[in-house]
Amino acid sequence: MEQVTISGGTGFLDVNKRARAELPQALRIALATGQLRRPLATTLGPVLDLLVDGDYRVSGPERVPDDQSLTPTDTWPPSDEARVGYYRTAIRTGHRPVAVVLGDGERELILDGHHKIAAYRAEEIAPAVVRIAQAYSAS
Repeated sequence: MEQVTISGGTGFLDVNKRARAELPQALRIALATGQLRRPLATTLGPVLDLLVDGDYRVSGPERVPDDQSLTPTDTWPPSDEARVGYYRTAIRTGHRPVAVVLGDGERELILDGHHKIAAYRAEEIAPAVVRIAQAYSAS
């Protein structure tokens, strides 16, 4: 797990709003292929820059337990069946595309990866995600 402090974030993404971000092509490819470079905070920089200022934890990729729900920030289930089919094929052949979720302690919002999550669910395989969570100080 990595700790990161956002200072000068745009505030476009807020855990209290359902906002969808458009990610840079290089990051979209890295997520689609599961080839994320470390440190994650650097790789996910374009996403982190959209958050409100504060302290966050970044972790993953890791598997989402079957009993854990994720909150979509876009149409659910995704309407592009061809895209879901593409990811299903990738998953069946051993690839592990990664979704991005933002947690606020009570829920986890899918920021990127609706089609990936749908494909994992259809294949009955636990989805791979990177988590961005607000870090709360114990005071």
